[in-house]
Amino acid sequence: MKAEIISIGTELLLGEITDTNAPYLASQLPPLGIDLYWISTVGDNLERLPEVLRRAWERCDIILTTGGLGPTEADITRQAIAMLVGEEMKLDAVLEGEVRELFARRGITMPLSNLKQAVLIPSARALHNMQGTAPGWWVEKAGRVLVAMPGPPYEMKRMWEDEVLPMLQERAGAAIIFSRTLKTLGLAEAVMNERLKTHLQAANPTLGIYVRTDGIHLRITAKAETKAEAHELVARREMEVRQAIGDDYIWGLDSETLPGLVGRLLVSRSLTLATMESCTGGLLASTITDTPGSSSYFKGGVVSYAAEAKAIAGVDRQLLERFGTVSPETADALAQAVRSLMKADIGVGITGVAGPTSIEDKPVGTVYIAIAGPKPRMFYHCLPGNREQVKHRATVAALNELRKALLEETAY
Repeated sequence: MKAEIISIGTELLLGEITDTNAPYLASQLPPLGIDLYWISTVGDNLERLPEVLRRAWERCDIILTTGGLGPTEADITRQAIAMLVGEEMKLDAVLEGEVRELFARRGITMPLSNLKQAVLIPSARALHNMQGTAPGWWVEKAGRVLVAMPGPPYEMKRMWEDEVLPMLQERAGAAIIFSRTLKTLGLAEAVMNERLKTHLQAANPTLGIYVRTDGIHLRITAKAETKAEAHELVARREMEVRQAIGDDYIWGLDSETLPGLVGRLLVSRSLTLATMESCTGGLLASTITDTPGSSSYFKGGVVSYAAEAKAIAGVDRQLLERFGTVSPETADALAQAVRSLMKADIGVGITGVAGPTSIEDKPVGTVYIAIAGPKPRMFYHCLPGNREQVKHRATVAALNELRKALLEETAY
């Protein structure tokens, strides 16, 4: 089955909000064996929206829309769908009762405009919205399925999981699509492409190379008649890919994250962590604490941006004067100082030049990362990019070096 996702809302076209619904829905379709061919974005316009819907209706079996189901004049998705299938909207007594009851429970007088959320066309059935006031529509006509869901992500996801997904699972064909993503660091895209040239040309499973902020991702995708066969195809290709590039460059799989992996390693070894950052300005600590439960192993972080701040945090002033603020000696001193200050098992120190100008004759992108612990470690990186990119890449590098250090059980 061929599918298209249509994100509806002028605010998307103006860049006021980022569309997270389409990527989420796109990730949900492969396990159902549904091929996503197009993703479209259109504003709240009663000329252009029906045109986009009509184009999708002519070329797809399944159409998923998000947005435009609210009570305002700008919310025109229902009207556009009614125009598409040539049917008249009528107030549904059951839906009207549910909407009125919802407002009554909240102790709010219902605006009359909310009654537009209680209409249906003959080909539509209502989809319950457990998070908001806007019901969705499941429309079946001429062998096609059109699903209209609300725009707020928390409303859309709940409706998808509770209402839409079970019905699509019943209608999905025998074909199963399964993917696995290998996440790598340390090999350039060109080198990766050269080593994997043969596999990149294969039809099933396919192999894609994607540059991401946390390295290069390799996605293996297989299509088969059964789940077991699809998994077997991916497993064989994964083994071949690992042999081609080397396991040392692969740090994670699928939805795994570097801070999440580091956190699990720290917990498994009953170790605590503290950080002191200069050039990254607290980004490392922020990234670590993005993982739920990080308080069990992360003691805290210090942003010692200026030389005076480094000295106040426990770094020897004479060391700073002798070696400079951007040096391996200073990175090590930062790691040692924060480890002592926070009484942590491991300390990580980062210093470098984020840009746009050089510091102490060190070029932009120079970064030193130190790990203080049972076995001290020092790393030098020359990172490309602008100021924001250097800060992010230094954070990723620090997490990866810490991951590798923790994997060496002899060291920790």
